[in-house]
Amino acid sequence: MPFSVQSEQARSLLSLRGLRRAALACSLLAVCASTLAQSFDEEFDDEAKPWQEIAVHLPPAPQQQNLAEFYLSPNATMKAYVDTNSVSIGADKVVRYTVVTRTEGGAVNTLYEGMRCETWEKKTYAFGHPDGSWSRSRRDKWQPIRDMGANRIDGALFKDYFCEGRMIADNENLKSIIGRLKSQTRLDPVRR
Repeated sequence: MPFSVQSEQARSLLSLRGLRRAALACSLLAVCASTLAQSFDEEFDDEAKPWQEIAVHLPPAPQQQNLAEFYLSPNATMKAYVDTNSVSIGADKVVRYTVVTRTEGGAVNTLYEGMRCETWEKKTYAFGHPDGSWSRSRRDKWQPIRDMGANRIDGALFKDYFCEGRMIADNENLKSIIGRLKSQTRLDPVRR
């Protein structure tokens, strides 16, 4: 076989091998890029991840000196307070707090609750007793926030202190939220 024919066959064989290698390299590169893109999307795609509530730990019983009164309505038949030492913001984006109400007749109710600004919901975790102990709530399901009536506790806390739209107020700055509760400064002082 003449040298030129052999060399042409060798080049053809080499180019075929090269083409296969190039195709294999491209395939591997595409798989790697796809895996990286998928990983990147999973890290930033919040909608694909289901919301998960964190474990809840009950706070100590509220103390009188830590109670901050908040405005309910001009026709309220009770006074409402938040224990500022109990207010927290969880990694699950739930604002948790102890609320204490006192009626004109002297009845006192203490509840440990959580509020989800994103979904306009609240949940009662436990009821407080005069001796400082807690009883677990039997209605520990998330419920829509109601902002009506004279004693609009949930609506007042949601709109006036904890939430701005569907986000936690003050860019989740707990100190700022507690400061507003202590000074009775609502998010929108005009709204009643």
